[in-house]
Amino acid sequence: MTSFAAAAHIHVRPATPADRPAVERLWLMFRHDLSEFTPGAQVQPQLPNPDGTFRSERVTAAFGDSGDWAPYLFWSGERPVGFAFVRGISSPTRILNSFFVVRGARRARVGVRAVRDVVARYPGEWEVAFQDANPGAVAFWRRVGEELAPGEWGEERRSVPGRADLPPDVWISFRYGKAVEA
Repeated sequence: MTSFAAAAHIHVRPATPADRPAVERLWLMFRHDLSEFTPGAQVQPQLPNPDGTFRSERVTAAFGDSGDWAPYLFWSGERPVGFAFVRGISSPTRILNSFFVVRGARRARVGVRAVRDVVARYPGEWEVAFQDANPGAVAFWRRVGEELAPGEWGEERRSVPGRADLPPDVWISFRYGKAVEA
């Protein structure tokens, strides 16, 4: 029995400018969750700014005018339960740049359903980065790779550009839906 009875009733839709305050609040929860996974003793902990916020340049980019980002919001009824930011909309390979599901909705397949819904909107090649230090993300993204592209997804470690002090990110890549013709 699932702990989140409304899992079957998740709705994913593009986030509008009117949704930005809700996404910003969810962003704080996302960054708070990630603050637990400081990737090494030599790296400064991921603490909030003096005003209690966390860095939010990805929120700004997702709601910006570049046209190359798309924010999505996940809903259960009238309640937001997560978000995703897609980067590289016009690129041959899209990047699921940020992804979050509130703790109360986790482990009920909400995340997998939301990923499937978002990536189905842009068939083709996809990449997602996460950190080895976050065991929940490691298990989740490997499961997503296998469910969306059984036996045909890849995983590699890549250095963080300009940050030799950080361990490499783990990237998974997969194709979902019909491949985009070049």
